[in-house]
Amino acid sequence: MQQLWSRFKPYLRIVVLVATLIFLGVALQNHWQEVTAIRIEPSGVACLAIALGVTLLSHLGAGWAWGAILAVLDQSVSRVWAIQVYLQTNLVKYLPSNILHFYARTLAAKNSGIPLGTATLSVILEPLLMVAAALLVALVSFRPDGIQILGLIAVLTAVHPRVLNPVIHRLVRWRASKENTPAISTLGLKHYPLVPLLAEVGFLSLRGVGFILTILALGSVDPAGVPTLLGVYSMGWLLGFITPGAPGGLGVLEATVVALMNTTEAIQSLSPGVLLSALALYRLISTLSEVMGAGLVWLDAKFLVSKLRRRRSRSQGDQTNKP
Repeated sequence: MQQLWSRFKPYLRIVVLVATLIFLGVALQNHWQEVTAIRIEPSGVACLAIALGVTLLSHLGAGWAWGAILAVLDQSVSRVWAIQVYLQTNLVKYLPSNILHFYARTLAAKNSGIPLGTATLSVILEPLLMVAAALLVALVSFRPDGIQILGLIAVLTAVHPRVLNPVIHRLVRWRASKENTPAISTLGLKHYPLVPLLAEVGFLSLRGVGFILTILALGSVDPAGVPTLLGVYSMGWLLGFITPGAPGGLGVLEATVVALMNTTEAIQSLSPGVLLSALALYRLISTLSEVMGAGLVWLDAKFLVSKLRRRRSRSQGDQTNKP
């Protein structure tokens, strides 16, 4: 089965990408005149700038949430360090495998002295809590269905210490038996990861607010439809997040939002041209915010290195001038 999956996985990526591009291409063709008629006013530019700032803030929150996960795993790490590592590794998710950013995060944690098992568990918990957060935001925002409720219950149960810890300990014992080593491990959750979960809810909510601000830059939004738009965005983000072969949810998020727009009464009045343009702009804003986050971390490291070099040079100069 694993060999079969490995053989067809590259083709699945191509199928997902082609299907989403065809869907979006048809939607864009049907509403091309509406898209080209849109003009961005100065107030709209301000909305886009705010959307960029809010989206960047959401990534800072996601990095903070990863630090909170490590804290739940009994690792005392700086939240600033966690945010910096998160921002540095986040861009790697756009590579085809769609999981290299988790590997990069695990490696960075291991290099900082965190045990490999704990680092690995932290990047397993992170997407689980993100999925739970997306389902929570979607359920609160618009009328849920049975599948969404069952999915949320399953994820929230899976990360409970009484459920997760026995699974971890069994895996540790299984690996120890394979390697003929003692099965000694304290790996596991000390308590329910409520704080990281709430932080991930904040991450998804801020991303949704950034998307709504992007729509406002192009047109008007009925205040009554804001919660529904937030829920629709969360479902689009979720499907893009869990779909294999869609780096960064590229295409899947946009196709899901367009599809849900046609079936959700609260936002059917929103112009398809405005929605398509907002989706394209927000994809740009989202990527730009990630690049800015990684760039800020790089500049901060560059400044710190320069500062240390100046301090070392000054110290050496003082020693040379001593009689």
